Amino acid sequence: MITFLFLLLSIYLVIKEFYWVALLPAGIIIALLYLYSMDTILWLIVFSTPLAINIQNLDIGVGISLPTEPLLIGVLIISLLKLLFFNDLDRRFMKHPVTIAIILNLSWLLVTSVTSQLPLVSIKFLISRLWFVVPMYFVGSILYKKSENAKLFSWLYVSSLLIVVFNTIYNHSLYAFNEEQGHWVMTPFYNDHTAYGAVLAMFIPVMFGFGFDKSSRRSFRIIAFIVFSILMVALYLSYCRAAWLSVVFALFAYILILLRIRFRWILASIALVLSIFFVLKFEILDSLEKNKQDSSSNFIEHIQSIANISSDPSNLERVNRWQSALRMFSERPVFGWGPGTYKFEYAPFQRSIEKTIISTNSGEKGNAHSEYIGPLAESGLLGMLTFLAIVVLIIWTGIRVYRNAVRKDVKLLSLVTVLSFVTYAVHSLMNNFLDTDKASVPFWSFAAIIVVLDVYHSGSGKPVSDDDSPEE
Repeated sequence: MITFLFLLLSIYLVIKEFYWVALLPAGIIIALLYLYSMDTILWLIVFSTPLAINIQNLDIGVGISLPTEPLLIGVLIISLLKLLFFNDLDRRFMKHPVTIAIILNLSWLLVTSVTSQLPLVSIKFLISRLWFVVPMYFVGSILYKKSENAKLFSWLYVSSLLIVVFNTIYNHSLYAFNEEQGHWVMTPFYNDHTAYGAVLAMFIPVMFGFGFDKSSRRSFRIIAFIVFSILMVALYLSYCRAAWLSVVFALFAYILILLRIRFRWILASIALVLSIFFVLKFEILDSLEKNKQDSSSNFIEHIQSIANISSDPSNLERVNRWQSALRMFSERPVFGWGPGTYKFEYAPFQRSIEKTIISTNSGEKGNAHSEYIGPLAESGLLGMLTFLAIVVLIIWTGIRVYRNAVRKDVKLLSLVTVLSFVTYAVHSLMNNFLDTDKASVPFWSFAAIIVVLDVYHSGSGKPVSDDDSPEE
């Protein structure tokens, strides 16, 4: 009877030219999965993220990434309802320093949304941050209690990412792999080569490490090396200098970890380098301005162009955006201008002498180009410090798990995950993509994996019980 009524309804809606009814069966299945198998929804999100397409200029005046963001919103709503009625969060996970830093950061984003120059923009930004953090970090932590699921995350993400890679390489080959066309041939899956390169870099350490995972079958290790090689080729063809540098820094971080250099000494060294830069910034900038090498299809020349702040439009525009953000911060150092408001507010803070041929007053070509400087302008000093605390604590936790873990598979998983996280931590100095699903899904998932390994697996010779699951 129900089937008959459904058929009648479908026929009626088709006659009325309402063809969206064809999606109704899929919608019903997804609704049932939300209720009875949340882990399946999470895996669907992970797999579909690289293939998701951002739809802009909708009638309602917003953009959305399909199909991932609607699925993430559903997980957020269901999770908040479960928290309201059951409050069954694991105290060990909730008391972890990384979790506390994330909660503090979200809390401060809420405060600065209230004080924002554009409250509606800031509230939307906060909600979008929540639909990334809650599903992939808090709900994902339940899923990743089983270490095999942590590996499955990377394999699922990469399996669909390879589809994008092959499509991109094919499109690029039609233009003889020219550097200029390499900036957009990954569309419609990625809006430009920088976001694409950032994600490729994030999974290179993971795939390389999986090639040495003796707990996996030999065939999987061989496949991992093949995938690693493909990602390396794709990274090279992305012509994304920040992504190239991030992989180099991950290799450098690996050497430091092997040498067992204490984390506080690493932080002290970074602080010293930054201090020297600010003391000698005029001399350093004067030296950099003598570099006239622009972006090029030649690898060596392209590397040399990284330090060109005299004629390279991309580098000059970054400096312009950073300077504007710093001026915004100096005017509102405590609360900032509000989360997500940079692109609407930075135009008056530009100086004509710093503008480039690609400068704009609306920010349609990117935000502040930094995950660290952007929050400084949008949510003040605390906004930047709480985000920086998240990054530092995740890296510190990952290194600690690697050094303390008894099980070899946990040591390897923690090592490759923290190195993958390092690639984005470095890349985010020059770009910001955490407002997109492409970067946020792996970023918060890697964070969850590292914290879960620390809470449930670090220092233990036995696997944690996997009785809990997202659907329970």
